[in-house]
Amino acid sequence: MKLIEGQPISEAVYAECEQELAKLKVKGLVPGLAVVLVGEDPASKAYVGAKDRKCKELGLHSVKIEKDADISQEELLSQIDTLNADDSIHGILVQMPLPKHLSEEEVIRRIDPNKDVDGLHPVNVAKLAMDDSTGFAPCTPSGCQRMLLESGIETEGKHVVIVGRSLLVGKTLALLMMGKGKGANATVTVAHSRTRNLEELASQADILVAAIGIPKFIGPGHVKEGAVVIDVGINRVDDETAKRGYRLVGDVDFEAVAEKCEAITPVPGGVGRMTIAMLMANTIRACRLRSEM
Repeated sequence: MKLIEGQPISEAVYAECEQELAKLKVKGLVPGLAVVLVGEDPASKAYVGAKDRKCKELGLHSVKIEKDADISQEELLSQIDTLNADDSIHGILVQMPLPKHLSEEEVIRRIDPNKDVDGLHPVNVAKLAMDDSTGFAPCTPSGCQRMLLESGIETEGKHVVIVGRSLLVGKTLALLMMGKGKGANATVTVAHSRTRNLEELASQADILVAAIGIPKFIGPGHVKEGAVVIDVGINRVDDETAKRGYRLVGDVDFEAVAEKCEAITPVPGGVGRMTIAMLMANTIRACRLRSEM
C-alpha cells in the first residue's frame, strides 16, 4: 500500500509558483488574493488563516476581510464589487459556508470570473465542461487530480467513482476526470447519499473518491482490492484522549480499508494540503492572464 501524502506534492506546486512569481516580479507584478470571511466558524477561520500565511510566505499581496455573521446580502455584494474593481487584487475567494440568510449562489455569481480563483462561477464551470483552458478549475478537485498525476497513477480508461455530488468537489472533479489530457480521460460515475446499491457501485472503482462529508463512511465493502482511494473528507470527531478534545478523520475508514488499496490519501495530511497550493497557483495564473489582456 502506497500512502499519497499532500506535503511533498504541494511543495512541488509551490516550487512552480515561485518560478512564476519570479517571472511576474520582473514585470513589476505582484499577484493579490482577497479572502472574505463571514462570521466566526472555527474551521473557516483556520482555513482563512492558513491561506493568508501561505500568501505572505510566498510573497503574494494578501487581503483578509472579516465580516460579522449578520452582514446583509447587499453589503456583502458591495464588498465583492469593491474587490472586483481593485486592480491590486487578482483573485477573490469568499469562504464557504456562509450564514443561512445569505445566498451563496448570488455571491459566487457576483465575483468577476477572471478573479474567481475558486473556480465556482458559472462561466468557469462552463469552461471546465468545454475543456476551455482559459478558465479556473476548483482548487480541491484540481488538487486531487494533481495528486494522482504526481503519484504516477494512470487515469486513462480507468473507472473513477466519486461519492459526493457537490459543486465544490464531486461535480467539478467529474468534469476534470472526464476531460482530455494528462490525469483525465477516465470513465466517471458520480454517486451520492441517495444512490441505490452504493457499496456495490463503489466497489467497482479503480479510483474511488470519497467526498460525502460523513466520517468513516467508506468501509472495506466499498473498496475493490487494489483500488486507489482519494479521501477528500475532513471531519471533526470527539476524542477525549486528544489534546483539543477532538481529532480529524476523513470520509474513509482508513484503518479498515488501507491494506486493500494500491494507494490511499491520509487525513489529515492528504488532499487538504493541496487545496491551498492550488489556490496559490490559480491566483498567480490569474495575475499572469490579466497582464496578458
